[in-house]
Amino acid sequence: MFDRENKGGVNFNEFAGVWKYISDWQNIFRTYDRDNSGFIDKNELKQALTGFGYRLSDQFYNTLIEKFDRQKKSQVAFDDFIQCCIVLQRLTDVFRRYDTDQDGWIQVSYEQYLSMVFNVV
Repeated sequence: MFDRENKGGVNFNEFAGVWKYISDWQNIFRTYDRDNSGFIDKNELKQALTGFGYRLSDQFYNTLIEKFDRQKKSQVAFDDFIQCCIVLQRLTDVFRRYDTDQDGWIQVSYEQYLSMVFNVV
């Protein structure tokens, strides 16, 4: 992602970009980790994603916690939070390409669906 020269590594300037990227994510994480536990629970995740503009059901937040909680503690660690946000953003971007009238609904074939998912995974 930060290897602009495609050399299989990062130079000093690219590393500075990586560092800033991680620092920005840490600041976001700390903002929503209200109890300073070092983890984001379902309510904190909901506050974070709502702050990012997502409007999702409580049931879907349960799904996100289940998917991104590798420690099985009903909460998400820092690196899992980043992964959750990035995956959600990428899936949203793909969905929006098909949601031409921006009504939150799309109709796709099975193959289109597979292409959408495999382009994100």
